[in-house]
Amino acid sequence: MKCRSLAFAFTTMCVLAAPLFAAEPVKPVRMGCGLMTFDTVPGWGLGEDGKSVLGSTHGGVALDKAGNIYTSAYIGIFVFTPEGKVLRRFVGDAYSHIHDIEIRQETDGEFLYGARNNAGEGVKIHCETGDVVLKIGIPAESGLNLTKWSPTAITVAPNGDIILADGYASNHIFKFDKTGKYLKHFGIKGNGLKEFNTCHGMTLDTRYDPPRLLVCDRNHTPKGRLLHYDLDGNYIDEIITGLGMPTSAAVQGDYVSVPDLLGRVVILDKTNTIMAVLGYNPDPAKGRNFGIPQEQWQEGIFSGTHGSNWDKDGNLYVQDWNVSGRIIKLVRVK
Repeated sequence: MKCRSLAFAFTTMCVLAAPLFAAEPVKPVRMGCGLMTFDTVPGWGLGEDGKSVLGSTHGGVALDKAGNIYTSAYIGIFVFTPEGKVLRRFVGDAYSHIHDIEIRQETDGEFLYGARNNAGEGVKIHCETGDVVLKIGIPAESGLNLTKWSPTAITVAPNGDIILADGYASNHIFKFDKTGKYLKHFGIKGNGLKEFNTCHGMTLDTRYDPPRLLVCDRNHTPKGRLLHYDLDGNYIDEIITGLGMPTSAAVQGDYVSVPDLLGRVVILDKTNTIMAVLGYNPDPAKGRNFGIPQEQWQEGIFSGTHGSNWDKDGNLYVQDWNVSGRIIKLVRVK
């Protein structure tokens, strides 16, 4: 499949910046184009005092079947209603530093799967109770003699197999059965076609039958590409390059949202053609910058997008990698 560059797509973006703490109420900002046009929701997810409730963010976004929005921050997991109010939270050491999250409906309830990079483990958590029902540590059975394990992404196959990407350490991707038993691993660090240079994000790509693994190879040269592998770890294709620093991917129907740490979200269709670029930050000092405090946020402009996900109506929720803790709701314009 021919790879496509992001460069030509910048002309599809429409963003008007407005300071978050302007004297007058902040107005929604429209961004994107065509089918992928969105309006921001100023103040969504903030506390009654107008301040972020999250603390520093370096995580993901997921939705349950009721439409509640889960996002992982340094201190734990926060659950928001679609209107942006905190419904519940799980904070403390067991829930801290979850870098990526996905939610799956199973026979005994809904469960959140998380990749904890700092703790070096994969976890499975009951969405309602917060009970941690499974932990996956360094897989000694792999024979790799790993001294460090720092999972950055997690997804679950249709049969329940759990797949973890060790993006901050070995750059192997590991496959386990639903009980956490090691099955296999694939990939290796490097800049070759079938090598990973920070396999940072990963999800199940349900745009295809059978589903595939969609891997965000964040630091690969030329920087920023997405890859397809089958669920047994066999390479399929390099599907797009030139995405900057893609951090994660979320699929809905024929579309996938791809946050970029440089400060934008890219929307692709089923042919992996770029449909829109959202919230692009043209300031190189503020794109890929964790240290932008809330008083310097700009409506409609991202600083370092890290996680995203869709609701049933096609609205997007985007988390920035941010010292103050930022999550943004984008409402799809019909």
